[in-house]
Amino acid sequence: MPLLSASPTVDAAMLESRAAGFGKRSIKNDAKRSAIDLAIRCIDLTTLEGRDSPGRVRSLCAKAAFPAPGAPRVAAVCVYPSLVAVAKDALRGTGVLVASVATAFPSGLSSLDVRLRDTEAALSAGADEIDMVIDRGAFLAGDEARVFAEIAAVKSLCGRIHLKAILETGELGSYDATRRASDLALEAGADVIKTSTGKIGTSATLATALVMAEAIRDFQHRTGERRGLKVAGGVRNTKAAIAYLVLLDETLGDPWLAPDLFRIGASALLDDLLLQREKLATGRYGSLEYVAKD
Repeated sequence: MPLLSASPTVDAAMLESRAAGFGKRSIKNDAKRSAIDLAIRCIDLTTLEGRDSPGRVRSLCAKAAFPAPGAPRVAAVCVYPSLVAVAKDALRGTGVLVASVATAFPSGLSSLDVRLRDTEAALSAGADEIDMVIDRGAFLAGDEARVFAEIAAVKSLCGRIHLKAILETGELGSYDATRRASDLALEAGADVIKTSTGKIGTSATLATALVMAEAIRDFQHRTGERRGLKVAGGVRNTKAAIAYLVLLDETLGDPWLAPDLFRIGASALLDDLLLQREKLATGRYGSLEYVAKD
């Protein structure tokens, strides 16, 4: 592992104060309409349940490609490796990508060989993007070299395929640890750093997303390379989604307000965005009966 410089210390009080403000910005209706459509375009519509089946994935793909009349398509559908081929077939010709979790999701606690084979299976099935989990146990034990090497090994397999490194910030214990894990993942080659698996009690928060966005900003200043951010877990309504867009705009700037550099991993969020979109267009809430079901 290359010698990494020390990560900056995070002022928790200042960070949380700034993060809280992102959800309080006043947004006019025209800007809100644009923000809703952008949020839809940045969604990784996700199903990662034990009850997932080919039929359930095909239904989710139909919703991803045709959410509602006039609404944009989402960025990607995110599934387990065994269902990548089903999603690829269902989404053919739509422009919606297929993302696959890998590396023993959600724990990451398998041997590197098993985790690489998990990734290879997803890539062989046609995954356009890989969402890997880092080994939090190794990171918290101070074995940064191992975490770095594993991310680099998965990125080597992926080649030009975008790799999202899931930090599972709710298990890292502090903002300082989240900043260090962000720096490590970016230096190891992750194209995107992702907050969470969505499988534990603490998922995405504005404060942890801000820490990660600042790491991305500093990396870009240092290297000239733009890397992306994905927030996942707990983003269930339009207000929350727009707060993350405000965070991006004020911390990273306009280039990050696009699906190439920002994603929201969610399942329930799309329904609320579509209802709010209908409210702005007609002055009243539509019915979920007119929203595609997964």
